[in-house]
Amino acid sequence: MPPELRRLFAAQGRVVTSAQLLEHLSRRTVQRQLRSRELVKIWPGIYSLGEPDRLRLLRGLDLRCGEPVVACLSTAAAMYGFDTEDDPKLHVLNPVGHRLRHDDGLRVHRREGAPLTTWRGRRLTRPDWTAIETARSLSRPRALATLDAALRSGTCDPRGLTIAAEAQTGRRGIVMVRDLIPLARPQAESPMESEARLAMVDGGLPAPTLQYEVVDRDGRRWRLDFAWPELMFAVEYDGFEWHSDAEHLRRDRQKRAALQELGWRVMSIVCDDVRRQPWRMLRRIEVQLESAAA
Repeated sequence: MPPELRRLFAAQGRVVTSAQLLEHLSRRTVQRQLRSRELVKIWPGIYSLGEPDRLRLLRGLDLRCGEPVVACLSTAAAMYGFDTEDDPKLHVLNPVGHRLRHDDGLRVHRREGAPLTTWRGRRLTRPDWTAIETARSLSRPRALATLDAALRSGTCDPRGLTIAAEAQTGRRGIVMVRDLIPLARPQAESPMESEARLAMVDGGLPAPTLQYEVVDRDGRRWRLDFAWPELMFAVEYDGFEWHSDAEHLRRDRQKRAALQELGWRVMSIVCDDVRRQPWRMLRRIEVQLESAAA
């Protein structure tokens, strides 16, 4: 690849237009590099040097439109660090004076009045607005997971979420999200922990302390997903990925042994308990709480 073209890629965030490409390469060379994936066509008339990530796809849209586009919904949430859904599509606001259309991997939205900000050099919808707007489109458990993650990211706070929810009054799903805001907690460390906590709240269980810290007899510190400290009872969410690693399994066993030595009762739950058999999970927790209280 000619040095001039490499410099152009570097200056434009590793994206160029087809016209720019053809100033330096023959059509035959372009086709060969597309086949080898050295070049990747990411939008009509826009090419990436190698496989693109989310930021490069956005830069390609900037180049296509001739101005920076604004990311929204899950794309903005991912850039703020609180996307819980791993949506592969790129979500952007339609630039003023342009007619972007939905495409493979692209969703174009019209959001009149959406507040904007600049985050690490990229124009995005504001984080609190983004969190509320994203949560509105999700199921209730996943909406709480998004609100928890938004607080955990440090880009949002309860007051900002409440204000953003008021600004979106009348839109689909806003009543559900508004009711969830008081339940949102930054201590929740995974979406499934958020879902499990919501099932506990809906089931009428006493509110647990999240990520409660215990020091064992050897001075090691352990955190418990859900704890009722006064009863020395805890519930731990076990994801399959946690036990897929030998080191994690070893540490988990050490943790359980240390807690038992201190007199703690620990119950494990998994995804099926939360999503498919929540009534059984609640019954088991309730029995353990009553037993610990007795």
